[in-house]
Amino acid sequence: MAAKPIILILNGPNLNLLGTREPEIYGTTTLDAIQEECEEAAEELGLGIDFRQTNHEGEMVEWIQQAHDRNAGIIINAGAHTHTSIAILDALKASRIPVIEVHLSNIFRREEFRHTSYVSQAADGVICGLGPAGYVLALEAMANLPEDR
Repeated sequence: MAAKPIILILNGPNLNLLGTREPEIYGTTTLDAIQEECEEAAEELGLGIDFRQTNHEGEMVEWIQQAHDRNAGIIINAGAHTHTSIAILDALKASRIPVIEVHLSNIFRREEFRHTSYVSQAADGVICGLGPAGYVLALEAMANLPEDR
């Protein structure tokens, strides 16, 4: 039996505070609950996941660099690094695997500085504003991306 493709799901700074941090923007669902939803969805889609969170840009860059040889794709909610990190952009471009960007809130309805996403420049698709469901939608999209994307 062939091994399941593993999707790396990366979460950036402050996402470990989901459920308590600005619930009027991000809701009350915790990151652990999102991980559970992703595990269930991945199982149904025939995928595996490697779900991670870091508050450190360099650690995220290292994980992305390692993904090229280990993972079939990356789903990334880079948090505030979305709007600031050229290092993450460069790592995503170098990975040469599919990338889907996810945000819980609609970044285009928020402060103007959040309208710029460096991650989007490397992403095959972007899902924002749909809350935790965005992660599951990203997994579904990842499972159905064309081979020649």
